[in-house]
Amino acid sequence: MIVITAPTGQIGGRLLDILLDETPAHEELRVVVRDPGKLPEAVRTHVDVVTGSHGDADVVDRACAGADAVFWLVPPDPWTPSMDAAYSGFTRPAAKAFTAHRIGHVVGVSALGRGTPVAGRAGHVTASLAMDDLIASTGVAYRALANPTFMDNLLSQAASIRDHGVFTGTVSADRRAPTAATRDIARAAADLLLDRSWTGTGEVPVLGPEDLSANDMAHIMSEVLGRPVRYERQSLDDFRAALTGRVGDALVEGYVDMMSAKEDGLDDGVRRTPDTSNPTTFRQWCEEVLKPVVQA
Repeated sequence: MIVITAPTGQIGGRLLDILLDETPAHEELRVVVRDPGKLPEAVRTHVDVVTGSHGDADVVDRACAGADAVFWLVPPDPWTPSMDAAYSGFTRPAAKAFTAHRIGHVVGVSALGRGTPVAGRAGHVTASLAMDDLIASTGVAYRALANPTFMDNLLSQAASIRDHGVFTGTVSADRRAPTAATRDIARAAADLLLDRSWTGTGEVPVLGPEDLSANDMAHIMSEVLGRPVRYERQSLDDFRAALTGRVGDALVEGYVDMMSAKEDGLDDGVRRTPDTSNPTTFRQWCEEVLKPVVQA
């Protein structure tokens, strides 16, 4: 049995679709979800549903009973008191359940940056890497999907792109870095969960097929959308001000520290190879994902 957490999110939802299509008949699927009504009815009839938060000890204990593998994704907590609480604190009950139920394999959503000079001051990424260490300490076979910035994050700026031809960020306009589509992250997770011959602990980088700068992305979006799109760089102070009040102070500083570290090379530590590259180009993502949202 495979347990899928966050099955209604961008990554978990895509992963669930893949597993429903490709999982062998003898392999059961179980999902942990706060609101089962958010799952399509056709999905609910083909999976075992555990209702509740996977940060709750009783819920995650029930979810792990009889399971062989777990897909682990920590949901955002806008009002978390600290980055450690948001990641390791949320994961600690699950770590105990992995041990108690002798879970064999866990695949987690994490981030690039381990081993870089800025890894210890990278906000969300620093906390995510500590979470990986916590899970690995249980003795399960663990693979952390080491991700850069998601292409899909741009969907939150679809209205600005449509109405003003502008998207914003804090990194230098010409700084090239990897980006990944969430569907490629889900595919990487599915491959690991469907073939559990791997052992030990480690990272699986998901780098996408190319490094692009914000200016490169603006050029591609302009061509795909048939209208000018430009990038505006925000200062970290302006970025902090835009977040303040919308989420708690710990999350604000976690984002600011992460974006500062990205400017300083957080995502530069892994070389792209056939094993770390993924198929979805930014142009393809714009055509298939961004354009329909902007046009809608």
